[in-house]
Parts: sequence; structure tokens; C-alpha cells
Amino acid sequence: MSKDLTLKINGQTYELTIGDRMGQVPETETLLETLRDRLGLTGTKMSCGEGACGCCAVLMDGKAVASCITLTSECEGKEIVTIEGLSDPVTGKLDPIQEAFLSHNAFQCGFCTPGIIIAVKSILDKNPHPTDEEIEEALSGNFCRCISHYQVIEAVRSIL
Repeated sequence: MSKDLTLKINGQTYELTIGDRMGQVPETETLLETLRDRLGLTGTKMSCGEGACGCCAVLMDGKAVASCITLTSECEGKEIVTIEGLSDPVTGKLDPIQEAFLSHNAFQCGFCTPGIIIAVKSILDKNPHPTDEEIEEALSGNFCRCISHYQVIEAVRSIL
């Protein structure tokens, strides 16, 4: 039995069908797989596959969630924003958080950067003036092997 699914991703509405037939989204498909493999939104990264590292973070109804452990079939009616959705769709101008990361070299290899930026966006949308401790807590679910966290904190401070 198939089921229709409507997702709003980066301001665009997508109509998908959950089912077992060719072209349908299997009930076991994660949001990460749908974003990357079906919709071509490859800014969201797959790393641990267990929701522990933060690389796959997206905003869902304003909250940062691990898309690698979120089933697409559970996202009906949700508003999802990926790293691609933070820039202005008309001008291409980057979000101030993205600009701050560039200005402060708050990344090294860049693999984890989209998830970290999403986590920062989530905290700043809720609390525009977080303390250093609140910033660190908001980033506690993000793992960076390159140890660029010092520059991340500086980048976030620069936009407060």
C-alpha cells in the first residue's frame, strides 16, 4: 500500500509517495538518503549513520535534527532546511553564519561544517544572544576531527 507524502524543503514543496514500487520512497529510507540521493541536496553529509556526530544535521520545523536517523516517512508536513537553504535563493548571498565561518576560517576539511552551521542556526534562532556555554552546549552534538571548534566559537561570537 502506498501513501502520499508532502515535504517542504528549503521553501520548495516536494510530493513523494511512500511504497515498495520503483520510484517510491521505501518506508525505511532516511531523510538523509532522500535529500542526497533523490533531491540532489548533497550539502548534508553522511558520517556515523547513528545520529551521534552532527554531520547530517538539518533544521526540521526550526530544530536541528539528525537526518541519518530520521525516516522520510515520518516527515509529513514538516518544514526542512538544509545547508543549501540558508543562502538567499534569489541573490545567492550567504547567511550571516556562513559568512562568519568564512571570515574566521571556522573549518578545516569542511566535512562537518554544514552540520555545525545548522546547529548554530538552530540555537541563534531560539536565542539570539547565547553565552559561550550555551553555544558550546548547542554544538555538543557535532563532532569535528579537525579540531576547528575554537574558530567556530569565535565565528559565532562575531555575529552576536
